[in-house]
Amino acid sequence: MDIRKNDTVKVLSGKEKGKTGKVLDVLHGKGRVRVEKLMTVKRAYKKGRNPANPEGGIVEKYGTLNASNVQVVCPKCGKPTRVARVAREDGRRVRACKQCNEKWE
Repeated sequence: MDIRKNDTVKVLSGKEKGKTGKVLDVLHGKGRVRVEKLMTVKRAYKKGRNPANPEGGIVEKYGTLNASNVQVVCPKCGKPTRVARVAREDGRRVRACKQCNEKWE
């Protein structure tokens, strides 16, 4: 998976289609990503069940999206793109945009 934490991604399908956001978490085992301000879900907690909210009530948190439904947005050209892995001069492999061929990280 070429998606990493703090990448900007664009959603390709689903109810959040067309929206962009920053990746908060990548769940490699499940093949899912958690994107900031997208797929918000509400969860009801009883009093004393949630340490973050001891009074209970309705808590809103971010759900996950399937990683195949998001595409990385290139930080240089700003377009959603596939990611290539290319070697730098020092031998390290870095990510690159398939559209503008710019390397990042």
